[in-house]
Amino acid sequence: MLITITAASAALTLGLILHGVTSQPYAHTRAATRGPDAVANVFPNGPPVSARQLAELTALDHARGVTAHSGPYPVTWALLRAHGITASAQVEGRDEAAAPVDQPKLTQGSWVRPGEVVIERSFADALGIGAGVRITLNGRSFRVAGVAVTAAFPPYPDICAAGCIIGTNQMAANQPGLVWTTRAAARGLATTVEPLTYFLNLKLAHPGSADSFASAHDSASQTAPSLLGWQDISQDDGIVVQKEQLVMMVASWLLCLLAVASVAVLVTGRVADQFRRVGLLKAVGATPGLVAMVFLAEYLVLALLAAALGLTVGRLVAPLLTSAGAGLLGTAGAPPMTLATVGVVAAVALAVAAVATLFPAVRAARTSTVPALADAARPPRRRGWLVALSAQFPAPLLLALRLAGRRPRRVLLSVFSVAVTVSGIVAVLIVHAHDDLRFSAASPLADPRIERLNQVMMVFTVALVALAAVNALLITWAMVVDARRSSAVARALGATPGQVSAGLSGAQVLPALIGALLGIPGGFGLVEAVRHSAGSTITTPPIWWLAAVVIGTVAVVAVLTAVPARIGARRSVAVVLQTE
Repeated sequence: MLITITAASAALTLGLILHGVTSQPYAHTRAATRGPDAVANVFPNGPPVSARQLAELTALDHARGVTAHSGPYPVTWALLRAHGITASAQVEGRDEAAAPVDQPKLTQGSWVRPGEVVIERSFADALGIGAGVRITLNGRSFRVAGVAVTAAFPPYPDICAAGCIIGTNQMAANQPGLVWTTRAAARGLATTVEPLTYFLNLKLAHPGSADSFASAHDSASQTAPSLLGWQDISQDDGIVVQKEQLVMMVASWLLCLLAVASVAVLVTGRVADQFRRVGLLKAVGATPGLVAMVFLAEYLVLALLAAALGLTVGRLVAPLLTSAGAGLLGTAGAPPMTLATVGVVAAVALAVAAVATLFPAVRAARTSTVPALADAARPPRRRGWLVALSAQFPAPLLLALRLAGRRPRRVLLSVFSVAVTVSGIVAVLIVHAHDDLRFSAASPLADPRIERLNQVMMVFTVALVALAAVNALLITWAMVVDARRSSAVARALGATPGQVSAGLSGAQVLPALIGALLGIPGGFGLVEAVRHSAGSTITTPPIWWLAAVVIGTVAVVAVLTAVPARIGARRSVAVVLQTE
């Protein structure tokens, strides 16, 4: 119980404290690169950019509230080839002298010179190149003088958030990265298909008003300058951590649901083993309310301890997820742990324990004193229709159906646990299918956002599967203990240990199959519920992926439950019948 609630609390802690942690690296990068407060640009409405458009763009230099500017800089798009890889590049022409606004910070090499280029760091990492390497842009050879970061554009592969018009299909198939070169080289790379556009960087007297400044000077006209505030660029820079936060929030709620199922099985089993304790408490004068509170208090204290451990684990793991990538300087450091976060995590842990414990605690409190002191075996429920139906089946299936029918709540918990787990796995597969379709299949380069997100989802999936496996073992073991007398009677009437073992395992496999089938629409529903927050669409994964999930789930449950079932089936019939 402690481990289960700790896992859920840790995931919830991560989801809560990752909010806004990339603001510090972006602020550091903005300061180091003299980052602009607003970026304005014009695109040709039928090439080239007109003199009137350029005049409207440069007029922003003197707009109210503007204190400094750089540019406008010519920008075009070109095919980049390096080490046999072909990618798209947004090429910005710059001066060799340092700019007063948006001077990219070199992390390697030197600034642009004729015949040389500088590559944005996250794009260079994706290409696997650095200073000194030779590349070609539209067939022209250039030497990479250096690698740098900027706060004026989102890093690769999100650069088009600041505006892109890519004319050729070959370029549009790839996500572009940012390359700086001289103004003359940028103009020389422009073509009629990829004409020049222009970007202007602005510094404002009140940086916090960048969004309102952009809105005031933006226009719906296609020929007018479009503006982007630094807040929007910062948000695009932090999109990796934002998606990690969304994944961890979803993971925490799924783990909480699994924790409810796990704790319910644990508590039910422990309360059943402590019926004599209930009788003793009542015999010395305890009221039903006091008995229920004794059981609740035991598990609520454990839940508080688990919440404290989960907060600690989440706090320690968070720095591993707060890197905003190669596009920014510095790190976010240790995320803050607020009282609100502590309160939410503690409240959720207590709620999980209370929901799972309340029913068995109340049932124990309502037990009469004499039967509780006797601690006799609780007779199972028998249903005539199920007995008649199962009588037609082979012995293992007969035993499986009857065991499942005697404890319907336990069967529902098993179905619920598997359905939650498969829903999470299917949701992960949908995300993978979407990423493959949107980026991986079209680009020869790795997407650093997808790689980071895949790592987080892998940890989430492992935790989900591990807790589901624990649930399957706990439910099977509880069933073995609960059915020890009926299993002994079945063996006394001629059933073999193997048949009894198969029946005990089958009582879990059948709910697992139902839960796996329910988990497929559950996964689609989960993605549908969060896709607006993630800003994505639903992509159906290949049918064989979904079929493999169902078959694999049933196979794993069969293997996991076989061990406790086998142990229970090998107990001595005479000993069990005597003790019962």
